Amino acid sequence: MSKLSHTVSQDPRDPEFVQDPYDFYAEMHRLSPVFYWREYGMWAVAGYDQVNALLRDRRLGRENRWGAPLNPVEGRGHLGDFDRIESGSLLEREPPAHTRLRTLVNRAFVSRSVERLRPRIHALAHDLVDALPAGQPFDLLSEFATPIPVTVICELLGVPVERGDDLLGWSHAMCEMYVPQRSRETEERANLAASAFGAFLTAHIDEHRHTKADDLLSALIAVRDTGEKLSDEELISTCVLLLNAGHEATVHQTGNAVKTLLEQDGDPRRFVATPEATTASIEEALRFGAPLHMFTRYAYEPVDLGPVTLKPGKQVALLLGAANRDPSAFEAPDEFRPGRADQKNVTFGAGLHFCIGAPLARLELQESLSVLFERLPTLQMDGVPRYRDSFHFHGLEQLKLSSRDAGATA
Repeated sequence: MSKLSHTVSQDPRDPEFVQDPYDFYAEMHRLSPVFYWREYGMWAVAGYDQVNALLRDRRLGRENRWGAPLNPVEGRGHLGDFDRIESGSLLEREPPAHTRLRTLVNRAFVSRSVERLRPRIHALAHDLVDALPAGQPFDLLSEFATPIPVTVICELLGVPVERGDDLLGWSHAMCEMYVPQRSRETEERANLAASAFGAFLTAHIDEHRHTKADDLLSALIAVRDTGEKLSDEELISTCVLLLNAGHEATVHQTGNAVKTLLEQDGDPRRFVATPEATTASIEEALRFGAPLHMFTRYAYEPVDLGPVTLKPGKQVALLLGAANRDPSAFEAPDEFRPGRADQKNVTFGAGLHFCIGAPLARLELQESLSVLFERLPTLQMDGVPRYRDSFHFHGLEQLKLSSRDAGATA
C-alpha cells in the first residue's frame, strides 16, 4: 500500500485535538491503526498489540545513529548544553551503553526498595491537605500534585528541596523540546536550562563526594568512583533524567486521575477504600488518562509495519495513549472500569526502556490519592479543566477544586 493512501493530517496543536485526542484515536483504530502522520512526517502506530510489540522490538531504538540535525538550516550549534546532557541519558541510549547505565542505576535505585518511602509520602500528603485553604478553591496541581513527587525525588537524590522551583523551571524548559513545531526561542530556553541544571548538579556532586550521605546521588558517585565507568557526563545526565522523570509524568498523571475519578458518579472514597481498590483504580487511571501519549523510535533494520516497511534511519511514533484505548484490546475502552480483567496498559512503556521509576510513581499515586479522597471526600471541580497545549505530555494546565470538608486550614 502507498504512503499516500494512509496519510492523515491532524494538527497536534489544534485546540480541540489537544483537549480530546481520543476521538482521533478512535477514528484511526477504525480506519487505519498504522498511518502516516503528515504533520510529524513519520509513520504512527495506534494499535495496542503492535505498539506493545514494537516497544520490545530490538530492531528499533531511541538512539539516533545517523546524527540528523534538528534543523537542516540552522543546525544544532545553539543546543550544545542540551545535547551534552541528552547524549548521556539512559533514555536515549541503546545496548551496550544502555545496559551498563541501567545496571548502575538499578544498583543504586531499584535495589533500594521504594516501599520504604511509603510512610514519608503518606505524611507529606497529609501535610499538604492540612495546608489547603478552607472553603476556598485551590489548584490541585500546584498545591498538591507537584510538591509530592518533587519533594520525594529531591530527598531521594539528596538535593535541596528548597530549590524545587528552580528544578521545575529547568525541567519544564527542557521538556518543551519534545513538543511539535517548537520555536528557536524554545530551543534556546531549553539549552539555558540544561546549562543551569548541569552547573547545579556539578556543585552538588562535588559536595556529596566529601559528605558520603545516605542518598541516591552519593550512591551514584560511589558507583562511578569505584571504577564502574559512570562518567561525569553520564552522572549528570542520569540525575537530570531522574529529577525530570521523577515528577513530570507523575504530576500530570495525578491531575488526570483526580479529574477522571471526580467525573464518576458517587463517593470517590470507594476508589481508595482498600489497598486492592486503590491499586485497581490507579492502574485504570494509568490506562484511561496516560500522561505521555507519544514515544518515538528509530528503525535500525527494516521493520514491517503492515502498510509500509520502515527503512533504517526512519522514525516511528508509538502512540501510547491510543494503544491504551484500543477497542480490539480492551472491552469498552472509553469507560473507566477499575479492576477490569483486560488491564494491560503501556503507560510506562515496555521492554528495554520500561520506566525505571514506575514503582515509585505507582506508590506516590496510591498514597496521595488515598489521603486526598479520605480527607476530602466532597471534592468537586470548579469549572471545566483544560489540558496544556502539549500533545506529547497530556496534562492539565490546572485543576481547580473545592471541598466542603473540614481538615483544611484557613
